[in-house]
Amino acid sequence: MNLVQQQVANLTNDIKNLIAVAQEQAIKAVDFQRVLLYWNIGKRIFEEVQGGEARAEYGKSVIKNLSSELEPVYGSGYSFRQLYLFVQFYKTFPIVNTVCSQLNWSQYKLLIRIEDDAKREFYIAESTKNLWSKRDLELYKELQEINI
Repeated sequence: MNLVQQQVANLTNDIKNLIAVAQEQAIKAVDFQRVLLYWNIGKRIFEEVQGGEARAEYGKSVIKNLSSELEPVYGSGYSFRQLYLFVQFYKTFPIVNTVCSQLNWSQYKLLIRIEDDAKREFYIAESTKNLWSKRDLELYKELQEINI
């Protein structure tokens, strides 16, 4: 390989790396915007349903009606179950600044099931520090629960 071919090969590799990094950052940005969307939907539903009071039947009715309107247009990501998870997400993380941009919705779905705040914070810290995927988080959590 001559010098010109080597320079072109190096340039090609550099540009491929730039593209890969940009694509990864775009995916993370979209994932985080989705997480923020779900948080905002959860907040809006919670504010409407709760109104400062526990109104379980009204809440179920509101979420059921919302899902019947949203699901046909936006798909199963807006089912009753998903909308309920959005509310749980907001209730678990009521301050938007505590929502971590390094975590995706799949990871948050696992985290909102953890009732102990200290444990949840531990898993968030470990996930971000170690760049865990959802599966990594699941495995580590399972291992911790069986004390391995």
